[in-house]
Amino acid sequence: MAWFAAPEYRIAREAFLRLLALVYCCGFLAAARQFRALLGSRGLLPIPRHLARVPFRRAPSLYHWHYSDRLYAALARTGLALAAALLAGAANLVPTPAAMAAWAVLWVLYLSVVNTGQTWYAFGWESLLLEAGALAVFLGNTRVAPPLLGMWLLRWLLFRVEFGAGLIKWRGDACWRRLTCLYHHHETQPMPGPLSWFFHHLPRPLHRIEAAANHLVQLAVPFGLFLPQPIASWAALLMIATQLWLIASGNFAWLNWLTVALALGVLDTGTLRRVLPLAPDPPYPPPPAWYAVPVAAYTLLVLVRSPGPVRNLLSPRQRMNRSYDPLHLVNSYGAFGTVNRVRYEIVLEGTRDVHGQDGWQEYEFPGKPGELRRLPRQFAPYHLRLDWLMWFAAISPSYARPWFRPLLARLLVNDPDTLRLLRRNPFPDTPPALVRARLHRYRFTDGRELAATGAWWHRDPVRDYQPPVGLAELRHLLPALPGAAR
Repeated sequence: MAWFAAPEYRIAREAFLRLLALVYCCGFLAAARQFRALLGSRGLLPIPRHLARVPFRRAPSLYHWHYSDRLYAALARTGLALAAALLAGAANLVPTPAAMAAWAVLWVLYLSVVNTGQTWYAFGWESLLLEAGALAVFLGNTRVAPPLLGMWLLRWLLFRVEFGAGLIKWRGDACWRRLTCLYHHHETQPMPGPLSWFFHHLPRPLHRIEAAANHLVQLAVPFGLFLPQPIASWAALLMIATQLWLIASGNFAWLNWLTVALALGVLDTGTLRRVLPLAPDPPYPPPPAWYAVPVAAYTLLVLVRSPGPVRNLLSPRQRMNRSYDPLHLVNSYGAFGTVNRVRYEIVLEGTRDVHGQDGWQEYEFPGKPGELRRLPRQFAPYHLRLDWLMWFAAISPSYARPWFRPLLARLLVNDPDTLRLLRRNPFPDTPPALVRARLHRYRFTDGRELAATGAWWHRDPVRDYQPPVGLAELRHLLPALPGAAR
C-alpha cells in the first residue's frame, strides 16, 4: 500500500481543508441569517410547501423528517460552529474517524440546506461546495498520510470547474471568441465589487489580454494538472492567479475562493520548497485498511458517475451547471457563457401617499447597485442571495415570478425578517401605503463624471417593472404574517 500514501501533499491537503472550512462558514452563516425571509415557514418560498411536493428521493434532506424554523436555525448554527472548529484545526486534534465524521456531518447539513433551497440555491457553487465537501470526508487528517487517490480526485474536480467554464465561454457568446466580452462584463456582472469601476475603465487592449488569458488558463492549462510535478503545480498556480484577479474584480460568492482551495490541493512540497523553507515530509504509518477501503470505494464511485459530466463537456449543447444526482457528488460546472451588454436594475420604492402622486422613497440593498454615489462593497465569499436574484429578475421577470410580488407584500407590512435583508428601509416606523418597482439602466460613470458628481453610477429610467400596488391587492400573499390584517 506504499503507493496509496502521498505525504508530499500534506500542506496541500491542509490548505484545501482550511479554506473549504472557511467557505462552509460563509454558507452556514448566510443560511442562518437569510433563511427566515427567503425559505422559512412564512418566507417567500416556504420550505414546508416545497417539502410537500418534492419527495425525499429527489431531494434528500433532514427536513423531510421534521421541519421548523427553530430547527433550521439550530442546524445552520451547528454547521457554522462545526465549520469554524475545523477552520481552527480541530480535525487534527481528534482521531481520523472523528475528523471524517465531522466533515460528513457538515456535508449532510449543507445538503439539507441546498436541497430545500429552491431558487435561492440554484447556483453552481452550491453543487461545487457539496462535491468538494464530500471529497473532504476521505482526505483524513494529520494522523494519516494524504491519500493519493483523494488528491487526484481534487484535480479531476478542478479540471471540470476550469475546463467547463472555458468551454461554455468559447461555445457561448461570440464576444468571448472576439475577446471583447470584458468591455462589458465588469460593469454588467451580477454584483460589482469596490474595484469593478477601475477594472471596467482599463484600456480596451488590456481587456482583450484578459479574455485571451482566460481562454489560455481555462482551456489549455487544466490539462497540465495531470502532468508530473512541478508542471501540475505551476498549472495550479496559474489558476490561482486568475482566480485572485476575479476575486478582486467582483463578487461571485465563494466560486473563486473554492476554486483557489482546489488549486492549493495540487501543490506538492517539492515545488513549494523552491520558495519556502519547508521541513522534510514526516513519516506516516501505513494506511489502515479501514481508511484505505472507503477512499478507494469513493474514488470508484466518482469514476462511475463521471461519464455524465464528460459527455456534457464534449457536447455542443453543453449545460453550464448541472447535478447528475440528488447528492451532488459529481457535477458539471461553468460560468458566464453569455455576457450582458447593458445593465438593468430594479429599484423598489414606497410612498405613504395613498394616491401615489408623490413621496416615493427608495429601498436600498446591501450589495446590488442602487444609490449612485455609493461605491460597491466587497461581500464575497459571503453570498447575498436576494441581491443576486434581483439581478436575474431585471434580466427577465420569469426569474422572479414565484417570489417578487410576495416580496412587495412583505414591504407593505414592514416584515422584520425581510427588512433584515435590506440595507435601508425608508419607512422604519409606519409601512408604506403603496410600493412599486421601476427598471433603470445603470452604467459606470467615467472619470470626469466621477470627479464632477462623486457618483460611481449613472442611471436612466426605462419603465415600470411593477406599477404601484397596495396591501389590499397583495393581502392573499400574507396569510400568516404579522400585520396582514392591517
